[in-house]
Amino acid sequence: MLARAYGFESRLPHTFHKKKGNIMTKNTLAILLTFLLAANFLFAQDVEMNADAAKLYNEGNQLVKSGQFQGALEKYNAATAIQKDYRIEYQKGIVLKKLRKFVDAEQAFKESINLKNDFGVAYNALGGTYYSNGKYQEAIDAFTKFQGFADKESHKKRADVNISRAFTKLGEAAKSDGNFQKAVEYLTKAVEHDTYDAAYLLLAETKIDLGDYAGALEAADKASNYRKNIPKGGPYYYKGLAFNSLGDKVKAKEAFEEGKKDPKYRSLCEYQLKHGI
Repeated sequence: MLARAYGFESRLPHTFHKKKGNIMTKNTLAILLTFLLAANFLFAQDVEMNADAAKLYNEGNQLVKSGQFQGALEKYNAATAIQKDYRIEYQKGIVLKKLRKFVDAEQAFKESINLKNDFGVAYNALGGTYYSNGKYQEAIDAFTKFQGFADKESHKKRADVNISRAFTKLGEAAKSDGNFQKAVEYLTKAVEHDTYDAAYLLLAETKIDLGDYAGALEAADKASNYRKNIPKGGPYYYKGLAFNSLGDKVKAKEAFEEGKKDPKYRSLCEYQLKHGI
């Protein structure tokens, strides 16, 4: 006997960053695995599954709504023992991710894709899981797949945002390893996908490391122009360093004076004003 199974929770990762001093660490970007394709559960109409599996699946969905993720996982496991279905595997991946069992979540999303290889949101969810697990190149590949299946421009844009965040993380890691040129390559790709202020700021810092002061000024200006999350003083601080290295003491002083208005960059800018110029 077949029954209608009720939908799946659709999630997109959203990121924001924190800045400490003038160093962007591996903990700079915090991932929040939340929203978007649709609110809460979508109903999968006119798609049927085994009645017993559907009952367990729907019960699991209700448990997810109330935040009972372990109980939901048990329901989904019982459902998959009856019938393999891409929606069940997808929901199973969602709750495994909620439980921070990222490797198991990866496997669930991969199985969902194996069962329905054009199920775009599963690629997105897999990308978010890879991102949470520090597998940034794999995340980029999965988000790119999702983008290829996306019909709505808003979903394509969200994929670009996610790809940009993952490239930023790769750039951050490369810079931490001292591979500045590789970091610039990753960060350039990041800003090609989205005007991400943190990527521009890190690009400015990295170009200063490479002695590309004109490039640092350009990146710092864009970080300021597109600023949403970074501290206001960050771009001014790196502009001050770049101007100072180019021998323009007047503009360097102006930038540091502006940067020190931001409490997060005050001590750095004051130090440069006293000892750097």
